Amino acid sequence: MHLTSDNTFKKLIVIGDRVLIRPSTPNEKTASGLYLPPGVQEKEKVQQGVIIKTGPGFVIPVPVEEESWKSDEEKVKYVPLQAREGDLAIFLMSGATEVEYEGNKYFIVPQGAILMLERDEEL
Repeated sequence: MHLTSDNTFKKLIVIGDRVLIRPSTPNEKTASGLYLPPGVQEKEKVQQGVIIKTGPGFVIPVPVEEESWKSDEEKVKYVPLQAREGDLAIFLMSGATEVEYEGNKYFIVPQGAILMLERDEEL
């Protein structure tokens, strides 16, 4: 579940509550033993992969008030996502959009289509 250290994805900006996921191979198992059996992945209802980039989150609407004394700071605020870069995500294929970037297959997935995350964190 380690990310590459190159700047391959530096130019990409993920929008809103979406995440960019690199799919795992069907027989790939995590260190903790989590994996999806090939039969589940073949049916393409559920898939797993590593989160490469995340969007800023869910937009919080702010009232539009033009006050001359207020600064012109960024007016858009976000509720951050639970998903983080490097997490292993189990997600619904019905919510995913397949894309190809620099010859590799990825999925753009809204956070709502993610069923579960596995995170390597030292407690």
